[in-house]
Amino acid sequence: MASSISDNHFELSIEVPFPSQREVSIALQSLSPDREPRAGGTIKTLSASANALSVKWNAVEARSLRVSVGSFLDHLALVMETMDAFGQPALQ
Repeated sequence: MASSISDNHFELSIEVPFPSQREVSIALQSLSPDREPRAGGTIKTLSASANALSVKWNAVEARSLRVSVGSFLDHLALVMETMDAFGQPALQ
């Protein structure tokens, strides 16, 4: 996890490891449709690399960053719990 603050600009990056590239793909597809409202000035970027999901936020307000990260982590937990409940995903 990396974060930085510069001239009223906030940035946070996290990398979430998964057991397989298939699970990374499922998480990315499940979480990508959630777009950030433009009013808050927060931009969230998701990408997949090997067995990890990378997420980067850029925000102009600490509050909007905190809300966006909190919401994302709630959704991520739900995705991970769902994958855990249904077992290993089948290869396609």
